[in-house]
Amino acid sequence: MTTACCPGSFDPVTNGHLDVIERSCRLFDEVIVAVLENPSKRPLFTIEERMDMLREATSHLEPVKVSSFQGLVVEFCRQIGADAIVKGLRAVTDFDYEMQMAQMNARMGTETMFLAANPEYTYLSSSLMRDVVSLGGPIDGLVPDFVLKRLTAKLGK
Repeated sequence: MTTACCPGSFDPVTNGHLDVIERSCRLFDEVIVAVLENPSKRPLFTIEERMDMLREATSHLEPVKVSSFQGLVVEFCRQIGADAIVKGLRAVTDFDYEMQMAQMNARMGTETMFLAANPEYTYLSSSLMRDVVSLGGPIDGLVPDFVLKRLTAKLGK
C-alpha cells in the first residue's frame, strides 16, 4: 500500500488544494492531508475548523484521511509511513521555494512529488481568498460553498 502526505496550512482549503488532493488519490492508495499547526502564526481558522473543512471537502474521497502535525513534515511522514510528500506547484516562485524544501526533505529520507496546478487554479491561495472576502469581493467557485460561508462569517462581509 502506498501512502502520500499532502501537507499545508489550508487556511482555508481552496479548490486548488482539492484538485491536488483528488489527483493524489489516483496515484496513491492512501492520502493523508496533514494540516500544519504552527504556533508562531495566527491563522484565521483554528486547527479544528481547518480539519473539519477538509474532512467535509474530501468526504467523497475514500483514500483521504485528515490529520494535523507540528514540526518537520518528514518526521510526520515517518510516523504515518508515508512514501512521499505531494505538493502542488502554481508558479515558478513556488518551484524555487518548494525545490529547496524537497531537496532537504530527500536528504532527511522522504521524497517529494510535485503536481503542476490545474491552470484554472494557478492564481489561488488561501491568503488571496481571505483578502478578497475581507474586502467584500466574490470568490464563488474558488472554494467550496461551505468554506465561502465560513469565510464570510469570520470576516463579517
